[in-house]
Amino acid sequence: MLRCVSGVRGSAVRVARLPEEPARALESTMKRILFRHVWRAIAWLVLCVSGLSAAAADGPSVVRIVATADGHQLRVDGTPFRIRGAGLQDGDQEALAARGANSFRTWHTADDPAQVRAMLDRAKRNGLMVAMGLHVGKERHGFDYGDAAAVSAQQARILEQVRVYRDHPAVLMWVVGNELNLEGRDPRVWDAVESITQAIQAEDPNHPVMTPLAGFDPALADLLRTRAPSLDLIGVQLYGDIVDLPRKLEAARWDGPYVVTEWGPTGHWESPLTSWGAPIEDDASRKAALLVDRYTRIIEADAAQGLGAYVFLWGQKQERTPTWYGLFLSSGESTPGVDAMQRLWTGRWPANRAPEIAPLRIDDRVATDSVVLTPGAEHRAHVAAIDPEGDPLVYRWIVREESRATSIGGDPETLPPEVPLRLAGHADGDLRFAAPTKPGAYRLFVEVRDGQGHAAYANIPFHVGPPPAQD
Repeated sequence: MLRCVSGVRGSAVRVARLPEEPARALESTMKRILFRHVWRAIAWLVLCVSGLSAAAADGPSVVRIVATADGHQLRVDGTPFRIRGAGLQDGDQEALAARGANSFRTWHTADDPAQVRAMLDRAKRNGLMVAMGLHVGKERHGFDYGDAAAVSAQQARILEQVRVYRDHPAVLMWVVGNELNLEGRDPRVWDAVESITQAIQAEDPNHPVMTPLAGFDPALADLLRTRAPSLDLIGVQLYGDIVDLPRKLEAARWDGPYVVTEWGPTGHWESPLTSWGAPIEDDASRKAALLVDRYTRIIEADAAQGLGAYVFLWGQKQERTPTWYGLFLSSGESTPGVDAMQRLWTGRWPANRAPEIAPLRIDDRVATDSVVLTPGAEHRAHVAAIDPEGDPLVYRWIVREESRATSIGGDPETLPPEVPLRLAGHADGDLRFAAPTKPGAYRLFVEVRDGQGHAAYANIPFHVGPPPAQD
């Protein structure tokens, strides 16, 4: 707390009568001294007020969910705040802010306080509010909610993180766990969420508390009502089935506030499959079109309960493929999905946009044709791509073994190994190549770069030799 004192004190001064000229001289001197004291006091007062203002600016943001005549509204320091955000753990905050976002969410809070404070300070400089992820153990990873000591230690760890960061002005809300319902059967997890929620609310009255959910249905809604009623809001995470969100909320009779904490392309678990079970990924341009449609029709259409959304993922990760969910390539180029989000957040396209791309074909067959190749035989791949500004395009072709991962919920995966590509020739969007000689499942990738930091991509699964029969 700043304490301000003027340093100016009144005093009784006894002055003997002097001759007229010396008296006037003394009066003038005393006025000059008094003038200097007054200006020093004013300057000190200005410094004090400025210090108090700076202290207030560096204090916690006061975040409230307010009931309105139309439903619910999120407010930060009294100002309406609709979330325009992305999931970002280690991605480029500056690029996110430049594209028009005002927030991002994380999935956990690092153990190193200096690292977390640097992240929050960077967010504040970029004008971004942070939904702070707090890691909560998952049943499918072996956490036992019947172990009272483990549950207590987990809550103590979380509360310590809240105490450390609750006064940072970039904190928007607390995100307790992530998809704790996914393959979870022990309802005591929601008792733990309730206990954590109440404890956070006691420690930090300035920020709402929520938990993100994998999907949403009436049974899950009933669990939350009975076992975790203190949550200020919920997060819903839906991909292709986000189009069903209004129906899901209605079926669950849920009229409380929510944030879409993950959404994006159609998930690999809900996509078409080849005859041997490989999921079929949309190309980059198709994904961008779906982002625009889903955001406009579903997310922005609900201003009563929906408080905004975090698109997944502002970065890159391997999950079935290295391009399925990330809005950037591993080499850093932004894709058409980033341009789409800028258009949705700001109403404007960027001055230079990513290339546009069509589905990749092998021998004029698309992925849904379940392409089977003869070992070592020569084949032709083709992709059509254009650049909106006419920038010259560079094509990169890669073959990888098909992912064997069976993990769920975004659990870590290993990038499948690259397979040497025997070329017979290539030009622009055409590639003549020899199929691998080893039978098995593979995937052909193409990345198209414009030399301006942008790229598009597509891929197609194929099988060398007869695929195994599926159950």
